[in-house]
Amino acid sequence: MRIALHTKVRADRIEEYEAAHREVPAELTTAIRAAGATSWTIWRSGTDLFHVIDCEDYAALLAELEKLPVNDAWQARMDELLDVAHDYSSDGAEAGLPVVWEL
Repeated sequence: MRIALHTKVRADRIEEYEAAHREVPAELTTAIRAAGATSWTIWRSGTDLFHVIDCEDYAALLAELEKLPVNDAWQARMDELLDVAHDYSSDGAEAGLPVVWEL
């Protein structure tokens, strides 16, 4: 399945956000893959962030990541940089952007 999400970075923290993503811990990327993601891409337009995640089961991916200390540490770091954060709760599993058109 493919999930698209929208989050927002704080206007005064864009450089820090991008720098953090140049240094995503290997332990976190390994955990994301182990939880079922086959790819995760983030685009930025101004302060808007658009994520596309390919995975088998998005709800299961979130449930697995939500309980991992490496993800908790990453989310704490992101909370300092984001106005709208990625929701790892069960409600977040339903927060994907609706598909309007696909080729």
